[in-house]
Amino acid sequence: MADLVYEKHPEEHYATFTMNRPERLNALGGSMNRELQEALVDFSADTQMFAGIVTGTGRAFCAGADLKEMTERNARAAAIQAKVQAGEMTKEEAARELAAGQGQGMSLAACPKPIIAAVNGLAIGGGCERSMDCDIRIASSEAYFGLYEVQRGIMAGYAIHHGARVMPFGELSYLLYTAKPLSAQEAYRIGFVHEVVEPDQLMSRAIEIAQDIGKNAPLAVQGSKAIVQFWRQFAISQSQQFGVYVNKVALDSEDAKEGPRAFAEKRPPVWKGR
Repeated sequence: MADLVYEKHPEEHYATFTMNRPERLNALGGSMNRELQEALVDFSADTQMFAGIVTGTGRAFCAGADLKEMTERNARAAAIQAKVQAGEMTKEEAARELAAGQGQGMSLAACPKPIIAAVNGLAIGGGCERSMDCDIRIASSEAYFGLYEVQRGIMAGYAIHHGARVMPFGELSYLLYTAKPLSAQEAYRIGFVHEVVEPDQLMSRAIEIAQDIGKNAPLAVQGSKAIVQFWRQFAISQSQQFGVYVNKVALDSEDAKEGPRAFAEKRPPVWKGR
């Protein structure tokens, strides 16, 4: 079974992208990102596709990074670094090895066509950020959002640069610093989601919005998105460059290894502040 289910409805000019790892709460791991990239390339090129819908299978929209896989990556990185120190591998070889398979590809925001997030359940960490990456967000009344990275000794990524462009600055700060959840109703109150509906109405409402988009001239809609995204992305590269330096302190710390390790071992983390 694919980690991402991509379905096109050409007669109604929309496609669905369903994150499909319910046993891992649709965590961003496995082959999901690669399959999403392949689907977005096809969707962007298909002249019959005017709008897309991103949702999740089961009770979760997306639980963000797969922390078990992150722990495995940390162990792999440590093993590679040990080979460099032992003279068994050059720094250039190590960099290529670590970079393999890490390409980001096209984001949902960069896709030229509108993307609707139909948030069916929990959307935390990278899952919350994936919903931020969409153009329009609607949520089930049972959904909630959260940026819990600081509980794992790491920093949020996409949300730090983009979050204040889709919700009030103070609300983003609260989420980032406290790691408290944001209910669907609160997300609607602060303007982060467009609409909250009952769970059984979520997909039908998302399809209705996609159909409304599909009734309009596609080039005019895509041009509108391009200009909106120009504002949305303005100075993002500078923010990301600054973030590299700030993030290095957190990611190189013992705490950044302890957080995912404690999660995998199902115990409270022991922070060292270094």
